[in-house]
Amino acid sequence: MVPILSLCVPILVSAVFVFFASWLMHMLLPYHHSDFGKLPSEDEVADALRKFNIPPGDYMLPRPGGPAGMRSPEFLAKMTKGPVAVMTIMKNGPPSMGTSLLQWFVYLLVVGVITAYVTGRAVGAGTGYLPVFRLAGCTAFVAYSVGLWQDSIWYKRAWSTTLKNTFDGLIYGLLTAGTFGWLWPK
Repeated sequence: MVPILSLCVPILVSAVFVFFASWLMHMLLPYHHSDFGKLPSEDEVADALRKFNIPPGDYMLPRPGGPAGMRSPEFLAKMTKGPVAVMTIMKNGPPSMGTSLLQWFVYLLVVGVITAYVTGRAVGAGTGYLPVFRLAGCTAFVAYSVGLWQDSIWYKRAWSTTLKNTFDGLIYGLLTAGTFGWLWPK
């Protein structure tokens, strides 16, 4: 068993590697550019929504109000008539990349801590590169990717977007695995 505190270096270094890899993947590679489609008549839709002054948050249209509401004729009629949407309303103004990037880095550290915990409980100091790589990589991949699938299952996010994000998670998991294997205590 390896204590988490002795794994601070691989946690931090893997977070830095994944942070820069994610930047490269999102800024230089084009495959995420199609994750969100453009609404037809975007300006008209924005003008129509603007008048309601909807506060930031997650919304469903129509919203059933609970399990019983999902069977009501009114709700079923709204679902049939459409539109049916799940949407996130964000705060107006320029995007705050600094806040998002800080939150992303904290998330990377959390995944590193989870990976350190699982791997540190399963293998001891002095374990070879490949066993550490396998366990750390699987743990990090699951942490980065598998939780995203439920958005496609329940909220109909495009599976193509989920699969692209899963591929990203695989790359992040491999980087984390390599870092843990490289820096694992002897």
